[in-house]
Amino acid sequence: MARYETTIRSRLAPSDAFAYMADFSNARFWDPSVSEARHQGDGPIGIGSTFALVARFAGRRVPLTYTVVAFEPPERVVLEARRGFVSRDTISILPAVGGGSTVHYDAVLTFSGIGRLFDPLMQRVFDRVGAKAAAGIEAALNA
Repeated sequence: MARYETTIRSRLAPSDAFAYMADFSNARFWDPSVSEARHQGDGPIGIGSTFALVARFAGRRVPLTYTVVAFEPPERVVLEARRGFVSRDTISILPAVGGGSTVHYDAVLTFSGIGRLFDPLMQRVFDRVGAKAAAGIEAALNA
């Protein structure tokens, strides 16, 4: 299992930060490893909503479909993709003292079977990808 966690302070109100982060099509703006991202469907975002992403990972373009598996506005959204591994992103948002919000991002990448042998290598890659995405989130939420 590879994991990346970060906490980011935003000037946005919790409801605005939640709306931006729950719309995972915005990942193309804040995560440099995501080259494409779009909401699939026309309805509002909620449990069962899906997002088609293309991520660059270890030099390859990897298409992923993320599904919203938990949706608790304006505090928490959980998205999950499955493709020979499970990518689970939990985004929690709380009001910050003095205004704005605090965004906690917890990304977990889980391999099964023989894929677990790659966990140490994947952790190093995930740390680099996560740090770049965290910087992008901070810039997007404070623009």
